[in-house]
Order: sequence, then C-alpha cells, then structure tokens
Amino acid sequence: MKRTKFIQSGTIILGLLLGFQGIMAQSVPQDLSLGNALAIGLENNYQIRISDESVRIAENNNSWGTAGMFPSISVGALQNNRYDKGDSFTVPGETNEYYTNFIAPYVNLNWSLFKGFAVHITKDKLGALQEYSEGYATIVVENTIMGIVLAYYNALLQEELLSVTDEVKALSRDRYNYMSFKKELGGAVTYDVLQAKNAYLDDSTTNLLQQLNVRNAYLNLKLLLGEEEDIQYTFTDEFTVQMFDYSLDTLMQQMLSSNSNIRNQYINQEILKKDVKLAKSNMYPVLSFNTGYDHFNRRTKYTDMDPAYTNSMDYYANFTLSFNLYNGGNVRRGIKNARISEQIGQLETEELEISLSNLMKTDFEMYKIRKELYMVSMANLESASLNMEISTDKFRSGAINSFNFRDVQVIYLRAAAAKFQAVYNLIDIQTELLRLSGGIISEF
Repeated sequence: MKRTKFIQSGTIILGLLLGFQGIMAQSVPQDLSLGNALAIGLENNYQIRISDESVRIAENNNSWGTAGMFPSISVGALQNNRYDKGDSFTVPGETNEYYTNFIAPYVNLNWSLFKGFAVHITKDKLGALQEYSEGYATIVVENTIMGIVLAYYNALLQEELLSVTDEVKALSRDRYNYMSFKKELGGAVTYDVLQAKNAYLDDSTTNLLQQLNVRNAYLNLKLLLGEEEDIQYTFTDEFTVQMFDYSLDTLMQQMLSSNSNIRNQYINQEILKKDVKLAKSNMYPVLSFNTGYDHFNRRTKYTDMDPAYTNSMDYYANFTLSFNLYNGGNVRRGIKNARISEQIGQLETEELEISLSNLMKTDFEMYKIRKELYMVSMANLESASLNMEISTDKFRSGAINSFNFRDVQVIYLRAAAAKFQAVYNLIDIQTELLRLSGGIISEF
C-alpha cells in the first residue's frame, strides 16, 4: 500500500515537473533576426499563399486544350421506349397495338479546324494572363516584405523608446527619493517633494503607455508573420540605419524597368491587344470537322406476335464551313469596344507612369530631408545627454532648482525619442524607395 502511494506521488511530481518545464519552454524567448522574420512571414502569410494558388490556376489554364486546339470526343447512347395503338395497315377496320424499344450507342468527334487564328491568339492571351498572375503575386510578396521590415523595426523602435522611458523614470525616482531624504534633513520643503513626486508619476505613466506600445508592436509583427500570440521573441538585429547616396536618375530608370506595378500594367496592355485580335477573328469563316459512329438497335413487338429485331451501323465524316454574314453588327461593335478598352489601358499605363514618377521624386526628396533630420537628431541627442549629466550633478549640488532639472529631463526624453524616430523614418523611406525601384526582393 505504501509502495503504491509512493509510486502515485512520484508520478504526480514527475507530471508537475514536466508541465513546469513545458511552461518554461514556452516562456523562453526565441531569437529573431530580420532575415528569419522574412522567411517565416513569406511562408505563412495568407495573402501570399492565396496569390500562389491563383498562379497555379493560371498555369493550369495556360494550355492548348483551353485555347481550343484539340477536338472534343463524346460517348453516349440514345434510348427510347414507346407504345402505339392505331388502325391496322393490313386488315381494314381493326386496330393494332405494338411496343417499340430503341437504343443507339454512339461515338462522336468535333474539331474546329480553323476559327480565324483564335486558337493561337487565345493561347498567347493565356500565357499573358499567367504572367499577369505571377506579377500580381510578386506585388503581394513585395508588399509583405515591406510590411514585415517596417513592423520589425517598429518593434525595435518601441523597445528603444521603452528603454528611454525606463531611464527617465529611474532618474525621476532617484530625484523623488533624493528630495524626500533632503526634506527629512530640513533642506527641502513639501512643495519640492510634491514636484518631484508628480514628475515621477508622470514618467511612470509614460513608461506604462510605452509598454503597451511595445506589446502592440509585437502583436502586429506576429500577425504579419502568421505566428501564435504566445510566442516571445528576442530581436537580434540592431536598431541602426545605413546611409546610401541615391541618384534620382538611376532610381527613375530602375522604376520604369523593374517596378512590378508598371510591369504588370504592360502585361495588361498586351492582354488588351490580344482581345482586339480575338474580336477581329470573328470576321473569318469557321471550318469544323465532325465524325463518328452510331449503332442502332430496335425491337418492335406487336400484340399476339413475336418481337422483331433490327439493327444498323453508321459511320460518318462531315466538314462544315460557316461564315457570319450579318448578326446585327455585333462583330464590328465588339472590335470597336476592344479597341476602346485598349486605348483606356494605354491611358492607365501613362497615368501610372506619371503617378509613380511623381511619387519617386517626392520620396527621394523626403529621403534627403529625413537623412538631414537624422544627422540633426544625433547631434541633438548627444548635446541633450551631456546636458543631462551636467544638470544631474548641478541639481545634487543645488546649483539648479527642480524646475530647471525637470526641463532638462523632458528635453533629453524628446531628443532620444526624436533620434530613434528619425532612424525608423529613414528605414521607412529607404524601404519605400527599394519597393518603387523594384529592388526590394533582391535586397532582402
């Protein structure tokens, strides 16, 4: 009995230990670099998976069979059963009743030999549609990469801002403790202590709100990666930015030749041209070929007579040449509408080129401005940090009052936040320039 209880107790303890280890394993953060984040996101992202399936559909459709190159073969059987009652053909004044059963299996082949070159035009169009689907999938991948990159660096930004608020909160707490101790010694009044306490509480509130910003940034990144919410990460990349000297002319050339939106619009323009050719193909005659085999089997049963059986076999091969002389002007109307759609596509292409060119110029100017703002923020933070160190010593020595010291704290907090925000803004605009120029996939 004691041995059984001992075994049960050991089993329970072992189960608790294993459960505790599982909980500890779940709470251990996983290292996550930007490259790993992109690999996870590109594999799990739902929009990418949906676009990949759309490409598979376009690949399946891009075949000669879909275009109408091959014949259609059908196999079937006709079956008929009927009862007839009528005047006799042999004995006047009498009626005959008879039953007829009929079955005819058949094989039939239909083949359109010529439809005004529509088969080859349709095949070319199907190939263009596949390229268009692949181009759209590329756009989805580019947007996903940009979203993951910005979400990753936004999480790093929020962590850096949290570190700044932690530092300012610690300084406020030390100041509050210092003023409380100084009041006990008679060197400060209640007003000074309350000022220090209010500053500490205000910095604590800012710190709590920043913790919320960090959690939200993590959740947004996990959503883009398609990961579960309980997974914890430790970012391994540093929150830094590399400076590049871009040339507007080079960026414009790369955009016009490599931008996925423009390239897809060019493909769409080719599809519209194929639609014009397809509409014109209806002006040509259609030559079709039809062949097959029929086997007729008939059973006829008159009343009070034995059934009679008959059967026959037929082979046939026919050619049909048809030409549409007039159908209310629908063919010419279709050609005209296809040409109008082509013109609309050309206008949309020109509009897209102008729109993206203007966007590239705007983003390039924004990059130069943000680059300068980054340099200014670096110098500003360096000055604010030095001022913070000097002011801390002066405050403790009584050279400045609590109001002056608080002003220095606020200036430092804003300078640090501006510097980290400038880093993120520069990464943001660099990523946008890469996307516009069509180089974001090769870069990451």
